[in-house]
Amino acid sequence: MIDRVKGVGQVMPVGQTPPQAHAPGAKASFGEIMSQVRQESVQPSAPPQSQGINFSKHAMSRAEERGIELTPALMQQLAGSVEKAQEKGAKNILAFNATQAFIINVPFGRVITTMNQEEMKENVFTNIDGAVLI
Repeated sequence: MIDRVKGVGQVMPVGQTPPQAHAPGAKASFGEIMSQVRQESVQPSAPPQSQGINFSKHAMSRAEERGIELTPALMQQLAGSVEKAQEKGAKNILAFNATQAFIINVPFGRVITTMNQEEMKENVFTNIDGAVLI
């Protein structure tokens, strides 16, 4: 198979064209748009991540509103709870301690929402198939 040279030290697969600079108002090709989308999905400007744990925008805003500090130790505990839940086959879990709770989508390692102690009172947690004490 022959590869085209994209630039110094970079190889581009056959059939793929190098990105072109566009004049203002010029349209990008489908391939260029897809390349950009792939790049953005590989390197998103996402919330803090630690060992596969990330936060949805909703969860980040809730943590900030509710004064929940996302320390490295907490992130490690959440990652550990996701690992335990994966071993048991859980899909959505409640990871909690006495002062805070997190609803986490296990396959994606994504925190969906957070709650502090006040919000946990008299709250019913639905659509979870596991709970992990952190």
